[in-house]
Amino acid sequence: MSTRRTDYAVKKGVSNRSIVREVDETRQRELWRSLGVGGLLVAVLLFSAWQHFELLRHGYRVEQMQQERAEEEEINRHLRLEIETLRSPKRIEQIATERLNLVAPSQEEAVIIERVTPASPAGRGVVAAR
Repeated sequence: MSTRRTDYAVKKGVSNRSIVREVDETRQRELWRSLGVGGLLVAVLLFSAWQHFELLRHGYRVEQMQQERAEEEEINRHLRLEIETLRSPKRIEQIATERLNLVAPSQEEAVIIERVTPASPAGRGVVAAR
């Protein structure tokens, strides 16, 4: 009494080559809309990051220029001080007497020249009569 039952599952290959899928227009529109919104967000984020880094770069440049200006002002101060020391009458007299062998004039030899200011021009209302 032994009955043997054998069930075989036969798998048949189905060829779907002749089946053509339809393009889902709604899904395609949603995909392109999502890509557009995503691209717009990426563009906004990149623009925002670019502005931020440009602002930082300009801040560093301004700080560098302020340091350069302070250095230039310090050099300017030193040069002005040097000019004033070179213009000193004592220094000029010392160079004239020591290096150039000039002699300081005595009181009798010294001639004082006064600076004369020119008279103001006559007004337009003055006419010469003949």
